[in-house]
Amino acid sequence: MKNMLRWWWLACGLVVVAASSAEPTRPNVLVIVSDDQGYADTGFQGAKDIPTPHLDRLAKSGVRFTSGYVTHPFCSPTRAGLMAGRYQQRFGHERNPYYDPNDHTEGLPVSEKLLPARLKEAGYVTGWIGKWHLGAAPEFAPERRGFTETYGFIGGGHRFREWQTNGAVEYQVPIRRNGVEVATPAHLTEALGQETAAFVRRHSAEPWFLYLAFNAPHNPQEPTPERLAQFAAIVDPVRRKYAAQVSLMDDAIGEALAALRETGQAERTLVFFFSDNGGPVGINGSDNTPLRGAKGTVYEGGVRVSFVVAWPGRIAGGRTDDRPVSSLDVFATSLALAGVAMPTDKKYDSVNLLPYLTGENAGAPHERLFWRNGEQRAVREGNLKLVRLPGKAAELYDLTRDQAETTNLAAVRPADAERLGAALDEWDRELIAPVFAGLGANRPGAAKKGGKKQP
Repeated sequence: MKNMLRWWWLACGLVVVAASSAEPTRPNVLVIVSDDQGYADTGFQGAKDIPTPHLDRLAKSGVRFTSGYVTHPFCSPTRAGLMAGRYQQRFGHERNPYYDPNDHTEGLPVSEKLLPARLKEAGYVTGWIGKWHLGAAPEFAPERRGFTETYGFIGGGHRFREWQTNGAVEYQVPIRRNGVEVATPAHLTEALGQETAAFVRRHSAEPWFLYLAFNAPHNPQEPTPERLAQFAAIVDPVRRKYAAQVSLMDDAIGEALAALRETGQAERTLVFFFSDNGGPVGINGSDNTPLRGAKGTVYEGGVRVSFVVAWPGRIAGGRTDDRPVSSLDVFATSLALAGVAMPTDKKYDSVNLLPYLTGENAGAPHERLFWRNGEQRAVREGNLKLVRLPGKAAELYDLTRDQAETTNLAAVRPADAERLGAALDEWDRELIAPVFAGLGANRPGAAKKGGKKQP
């Protein structure tokens, strides 16, 4: 079956190439996701106090989407949408699942067939490294959702160094490789970079998909003492630790990208980079300048993130693109590269970005993008964004002129506000209520079951 596959290969556009043993393997996909990183906290986004040379090099080699979004303003729902290629509210994953390995509802519903499972069926080696946060019960584990090789932790966050393993406490659970507990690394961020580089080298002769999900720079900030000392000039101690954590993550990403170059895989590997949501300003030291809001809000600071797509030699680099794109688009883009047809069993919201990256399609990948977090709602169409918050009148912003969402135009452009409001209502009717209670719900005896979530 594998020898009969036909796949898409990118030159000036997409060209169908018949499979044969003499031809290069199908393209790889590397998806890198940071955790709670501020919009302004990379060099290519303007940071002056946190050097990120490896991410800057990646951005220079590819396309920086200045209107790159995720589907939710906090951790787990964004990851669920990314893996499923659908707005996560379509299948009720609107909250962070509570960490409890004995709870069979708190996780990404098994009714959803995820991207790695589809690529694995197409002959790809699929890997997950880092943070999971899509359910702690056995049926939610990455090994059961399509990943061939795994390394990381199952919960929503983790200590970085010098922790005592405790399976009942979410931020101290064991690190596992392929479901089996392994030794505690000296520093988790460094270990994730090393594991990624090893995966890249191990699979240099076959197509692969790798999801590298850092828990940096999410709290708790625990950089190495040596790296922290390099940022002594930053007066704010919270920002200083955050900067050191971002720097360690940048080095880990650099190690992974170096492995691509050293093994000759850089020109057949499509790389995505973005954060899972905006920075929680005032909590972890992040900076979302010039955006309004933070993690947890549907303002730009909660859902607009640093977003880079790179493929050296295949996609022209050194560009910025202001067309709105979404983390959802990893799904369709990856399937297109693998020569796998988009599924038609359900409604999917993902768009194949390849024609937009090559210039074959000069239009907008999405007519509209939507967000729902509890009672918060938002929709973006072109340069306009409508925001609805509970108990408040609708807000309308022109993001081309007002990226910081300071001037509400709803009163002066009522027709646009009404039209976008109707579109938001129509989308909302397609969604379902959350299917699990999530973190923060009233849970008698829950601490005994799963342990308390750490700061």
